[in-house]
Amino acid sequence: MAPVPGQIAVRERDAQGKHEDSIVLFTESGGWEVTYRGARPVTDLRYNNYKDGTLRNVFYILRQRLDEPGLAFYSRGTDMYENRPVEMVDITDADNRTVTVYFDQLTKLPTRQAFKRRNPEYKDFDTEVTIFSKYRDVAAGSSGRAPPGASAMERRSSRCIRTRSRSTTASRTICSRCRGT
Repeated sequence: MAPVPGQIAVRERDAQGKHEDSIVLFTESGGWEVTYRGARPVTDLRYNNYKDGTLRNVFYILRQRLDEPGLAFYSRGTDMYENRPVEMVDITDADNRTVTVYFDQLTKLPTRQAFKRRNPEYKDFDTEVTIFSKYRDVAAGSSGRAPPGASAMERRSSRCIRTRSRSTTASRTICSRCRGT
């Protein structure tokens, strides 16, 4: 089942803190912040930024939106990023949301993605950059690689989020669908 164009088809849970006592939950219909005080909805701006970032995420595009009508890939040529040769590709959807992805020429994996979003408060653009690193092989017996073990996001030229994953798990139904079995 393909997602509706312009709508997300993913649920995300982000637990922070030593005891994971602060949780942010995003679904297709909204977002909630869960603490020891209870659950409360996140602001509309925060949810819309999450939704926009998810729709422009290269892994989400390749996993969920690849067959979406109006999705186009444009090569911007080659460049050097962190002393490695990369292929730059612009991915644009039917709503003119564009993300520039830098693919490593040797591994063919994305190393960086960047896009601009209109800032309603300052009436200018915010550039959001995500850097992917520390890829690792998935479990034995399957083909491919796991999502990056580390990523860093920058907004307005300052680092705002840095993530590292200890482990990666995948649903069996998703994995079997990817393998075509």
